[in-house]
Amino acid sequence: MSFRFYFRVLSTLVLAVLAAWLCVALNTPLPWLIGPMLATAIASMLRFPTESSTPLRNGGQAIIGTAVGLYFTPQMATLVVGLWWAIALGVVLALGLGLLFGAGLHRWHVQRMPGLSRATTYFSSAIGGASEMTLLAERFHGRTDLVASAHSVRLMVVTLLVPFAMQYSGWHGQDVAIPGAREVVGSGLMLLGLAVCAGAWVMTRLGRANPWFLGALLVAMGLTVAGIELSAMPKALSNAAQLVIGISLGVRFTPAFVHTAPRWLASVAVATLGLIALCSVFAVVLAWGVGLPPGTLILAMAPGGVAEMAITAKVLQLGAPVVTAFHVCRLLAVLMLLEPLYRYIYEAKPQR
Repeated sequence: MSFRFYFRVLSTLVLAVLAAWLCVALNTPLPWLIGPMLATAIASMLRFPTESSTPLRNGGQAIIGTAVGLYFTPQMATLVVGLWWAIALGVVLALGLGLLFGAGLHRWHVQRMPGLSRATTYFSSAIGGASEMTLLAERFHGRTDLVASAHSVRLMVVTLLVPFAMQYSGWHGQDVAIPGAREVVGSGLMLLGLAVCAGAWVMTRLGRANPWFLGALLVAMGLTVAGIELSAMPKALSNAAQLVIGISLGVRFTPAFVHTAPRWLASVAVATLGLIALCSVFAVVLAWGVGLPPGTLILAMAPGGVAEMAITAKVLQLGAPVVTAFHVCRLLAVLMLLEPLYRYIYEAKPQR
């Protein structure tokens, strides 16, 4: 790496810290995530030399995965397992809304963008697995730039709107879950760090999606369920993790990104608002059926990323284990089912 790269990373970190402090002073929700994300996005669009460090982002995802995994006490694990049918309904809803979203994108843009393929609109509309959907679109000769931009806009809109809605609606602080470990122990934290890094390494070798988040989550969850309490997660580490994840979201909004296809980006943003509304309505009804706070189910059903929604649930005290379980199961379903569904719906259509 060149000196210029490290300078860009450092200057971006300084900007992100200043933005986070400003958001703390303004009492915004998730100041260490939203502040850096917005500041970096604005700076990137204005052509300032912003940069995200992949190792820092991976470390941030591992820290968040670990922090969420510490909530999976035996009691919370039992609660989550008992919600299997609600999680299944959430997966079905996400797949169905994704298909409708994709059909709408194709109908709106097929005449304005000659040559727009079904693969492009189909994989752009998947709720989850942003990087994996871009790879699948490339495999089926879709436009990867449009797919990547659609997922970036969706994540940005959800990460901005949902935390604000939760904070100012009053649906927060209703979490009955308490982390298994409540005190920071230096030696225990080091052992926990080594264990989650090993889990992330295994997930990376297996080629799994979000390996640093999911690997750390599974290790921390396994230890907590087994009653092994090594250490709590320091708040400073959690804040730092949110900061680097916010940077990784913000740097995508370069001038080239914004000028990719303005109508396309605008339609994705509007459609994302519709997805948030539909998922929220379903979540409120489902919350009444399962007896959980509406805010928890709204985060669980929100069309955002697993790491971002897990952070929101943890910071706003809204059932982090439940929210994480919903999003992880949805992510796994999207990764396993989207490609065979595409082949069945579009490639096998003449034979049917």
